[in-house]
Amino acid sequence: MAQADRGADRRTGWQWGMFRFRVPFVHTRLCWPEFLQGTALASATGLALVPMMTAHFGLTFEEAVTMSLISGFLLGTAPILFGEPYAPGWVTPALPLVLTFVLGGYDSPTERFQAMTALAITLSAMLLLLGASGMGRRFMEWLPDALKAGLILGAAIAAFKRVFVDDAPEYLLAQPIATITACAVCLIFIFSIPFRLLKTRFRFLHVLGGLGLLPGFLVAAIVGPLVGEVQYDIEWGILIPPFMDTWAKVSPLAIGWPSVEMFVAAVPLALVTYIILFGDLVTGNEIIRDASAHRADDPIDIDATRSHWSLAIRNGVMAIAAPFFPTQGSVWTGVHVAIVQRWRQGARAMPSLHSGIASYYFMGLPFVFFLLPLLTGLKPLMGIALSLTLVLTGFACAYVAMAVVRHPTERGVALLTGAALAFFEPWQGLLVGLVATFVLIGGRSADAAEARISEIEQRMWRGDQGE
Repeated sequence: MAQADRGADRRTGWQWGMFRFRVPFVHTRLCWPEFLQGTALASATGLALVPMMTAHFGLTFEEAVTMSLISGFLLGTAPILFGEPYAPGWVTPALPLVLTFVLGGYDSPTERFQAMTALAITLSAMLLLLGASGMGRRFMEWLPDALKAGLILGAAIAAFKRVFVDDAPEYLLAQPIATITACAVCLIFIFSIPFRLLKTRFRFLHVLGGLGLLPGFLVAAIVGPLVGEVQYDIEWGILIPPFMDTWAKVSPLAIGWPSVEMFVAAVPLALVTYIILFGDLVTGNEIIRDASAHRADDPIDIDATRSHWSLAIRNGVMAIAAPFFPTQGSVWTGVHVAIVQRWRQGARAMPSLHSGIASYYFMGLPFVFFLLPLLTGLKPLMGIALSLTLVLTGFACAYVAMAVVRHPTERGVALLTGAALAFFEPWQGLLVGLVATFVLIGGRSADAAEARISEIEQRMWRGDQGE
């Protein structure tokens, strides 16, 4: 009976079409570690776009925070309203390409928001087409293991490249001690085998290790001021988000719809974003499958068609209400890994995966945007939060990718594909992966090909012996 009760929140909810709406506190339970992480870490990372929106898009600080609030709320609908089993986040690798396209191609804030709208609507249309036709699901089923691993490994390399090379002057080198300390603590608490052994001996370490990303983030918040890398400027009060003023500056219903030329120009970048987003879905699925063997009590429904439709709806709504592309992606890998790692420990650690994800997003994320002390307190930690999640993303993607392929040739193809995706344009990296997969492997399974070759060689050897 107890086992059935633990799994109740995954079986309940309101089915609507292919989706399932799970009401927080009713169909999912509150998981305190995820709630605390969502309050601190997700909020700080979500605010990382605020300086960009105030500098290049003509918004005030309060209006930029309102944009982040809307974006965060839409992200929270993925597991709550649509029943998706992933911790959602931005399509982060596409963000530099998007900023180059928007800031380099358009001068006024109005045109830039219209370009963002064109990108979001174009991607939404692609997702609807692929979801309705079933092509997205068939593509995911067809994808060879070597290419799948290459997509995941590409995310790992790109994440490390962004932290240690591309964004290093702005984030890592500006707060090196606090950032490195946070990353080290989180890697130890989430992945360290010796630490897992210690958790079995000391209960306080077991409780501390269950907090996921939060301990590292809190250590950075303490170490940062001590070494002079973080300066707090706390303000008191309540922020009333200026929704109407923000709407008047960003929504196409207020500023006008994108031109036909904008939609045409958006197609290539929207396609590249879909490829990256697809790779994130592959990564999220593999992380769940890797842990599912430990949670037979909580089977997870993975449905590529549902994911395509939910992503299309979220991006469509974003295009109207808060057009900042590409903040409505499928998987925030670093957070997804942290939640799944605790979920795999059993029902006592987390009743269901949906409870953990719901606690992280819907129960934790919205509060900070209304509280000025939390909002201003997290402001100097935004860069650390972003670097931390990228490092964990890279580490997790690397170990998942290496588990997908076992044949030496497949591993080589995966590394080649991943490097191409990280250092070239996304479509070029995908092309390298496709060519390498079919030229060097020739089919879906290198092991099957090796078995066939061995069988033929044995026949030839027996024939020679007979002669």
